[in-house]
Amino acid sequence: MIEPTPAAQLIKAFVNTVDLENGQDDVASPDELARWLAARQLGPASLRLTDEQHAVFLELRAGFREALDPGHPVFPHHLARADAILADAPVLVTVTRAGPERPLAPAPGLPEARTALARLAVAWAELVLTGQIHRLKRCAEHTCQGAFWDSSRNHSRRWCSMRLCGNRTKARRYAARQRPQRPQRP
Repeated sequence: MIEPTPAAQLIKAFVNTVDLENGQDDVASPDELARWLAARQLGPASLRLTDEQHAVFLELRAGFREALDPGHPVFPHHLARADAILADAPVLVTVTRAGPERPLAPAPGLPEARTALARLAVAWAELVLTGQIHRLKRCAEHTCQGAFWDSSRNHSRRWCSMRLCGNRTKARRYAARQRPQRPQRP
């Protein structure tokens, strides 16, 4: 079984900071986001974010979520905004600073918030460059859409949890098939 890399774990955790089903957002404020970033060594404990910086991180999160599974309906504006944010994230390609196994790093001398953003960009790039982005998926259950790591051999897993999300989807489909169909009016 292929285990998720640290980059995959980071992007999954970032995407899952919001629970769409119950509306809980672990990074709903700039202070909560700063604490989340510091807890993952993406920024210092003293990191302070403005409302504008906070909004940029949330837009990036929405874009990452949309990009995780092209089979779902996609909101192109989320993808376009995330691309614009990533295009502005200063990342350095190096053979000496990060080492050959990690050739990408935030550009030196960035403000703390931009460094944290660049570290998320590096994690995303590592997933794409290694091809592991195809194992990080978005749950097919429309009420959930949480990110999960697909450890199945043929990359066919659709739900974050078969017991919860898979069962809900299948139960809804079954109930829809069991409903009596109304006769069509002439």
